[in-house]
This record gives sequence, C-alpha cells and structure tokens, in this order.
Amino acid sequence: SLSAEYPVGTTTITWTVRDVNGNTNTTTQTIVVNDTELPVVKTQNIVIQLAANGQASITTTQINNGSTDNCAIATIALDKVNFNCSNVGENTVVLTVTDIHGNSASANAIVTVQDNIAPTVITRPVTVTLVNGTATITAAQVNNGSFDNCGIASMTVSPANFNCNNIGSNTVILTVTDVNGNTNSRTAIVSVVGQLPSCSITSV
Repeated sequence: SLSAEYPVGTTTITWTVRDVNGNTNTTTQTIVVNDTELPVVKTQNIVIQLAANGQASITTTQINNGSTDNCAIATIALDKVNFNCSNVGENTVVLTVTDIHGNSASANAIVTVQDNIAPTVITRPVTVTLVNGTATITAAQVNNGSFDNCGIASMTVSPANFNCNNIGSNTVILTVTDVNGNTNSRTAIVSVVGQLPSCSITSV
C-alpha cells in the first residue's frame, strides 16, 4: 500500500519492489510521527460556599468544561483546590491539561468563595443594680461564647440602658455580625435590681 496511518513514535516499514521480469529488491524506511498539538483547555467559573469550619475545596471536574486533545488526555490539574475565609470573593485558578505525549496547556477560571453561615449566638443571664436610678449593660456581659466560622466583627445588645421602670426581668437581644456581614440574634434575660425611691410627707 502506498498510504497508511502510523502511530506516534517510530515505525520501521519494509518496501519490496518487483520489476516486470520478476526481479525483487527490498529496503527499509523509518517513519517518525510526533504529536506536538496542545490540548484544548475549556474551563467554567463556579461559586462555592465555606463550610462551618471555614474551609472549602474544589475538584478539577468542577472547573473542567470539556477539555479535549487530538490523542488522549493524561492528567488534569488545578493550581489551587483549597480555600478558607481569607479567600472570600473572586479567586483565579489555573487548570492545566497534559496529554499522553507530554503536551500541556492551561486556562484560567474564577472561583467565587462565599460565606453564608451566620454566627452562632450564645447568651447568658445578667443581673445589674441600679445606681442613682440607672444601669447599663454591654454586649460582652450578655455574650457567652458566641462564635463564627470566619470571625466575629461586632456584637450589640438592645436595650442596653435601664431605669427604675425596668426593675425585675427584662428581655434583651444580642446581635452578632461576622466579618462577612452575616448576622444572627438571640435573647437574654437581664435582671434589674434596685429600690424605688420612697417619699414622705411631713407637716410643718
């Protein structure tokens, strides 16, 4: 045959030629086939959520979007697969595809990391004593170990100021906001202790 397909690599073929009188002669020929064509890398952007431990991870399958090669793909790899609270927002990752003959190509994708987990709010009861008819509490007094997967930015308590009208048990709300804007609230009991002023009438 004067035409044939040969695999990548070195192939030795033997040619035999016969003339019209039946004389023959042979010779060999070396055929070298190289694969220099790069893979075609296709990626897709994804959005992921941080878990309760503040961590998240991805796989190449999530980023790969049908990459191909003229022969076959050997490996697909990402330069970054693990994310944490410091990665909230858009992150550029690189997907690299390598074929069975060592040719490789890369393309970028965007991984958007989100933290949608609200803080866990834990409260405790507080007792305050009126001084000159007033008392004030802070969020720290009501807080009892509230926590968040990425970190707490602020805590507020409402109401925070009390007077003689509040003697007894009062329900307050502790609101905790994390570093990514998620908030959560829980109630607590504030016991206000004090004496109502008494008045006396004397005749003159």
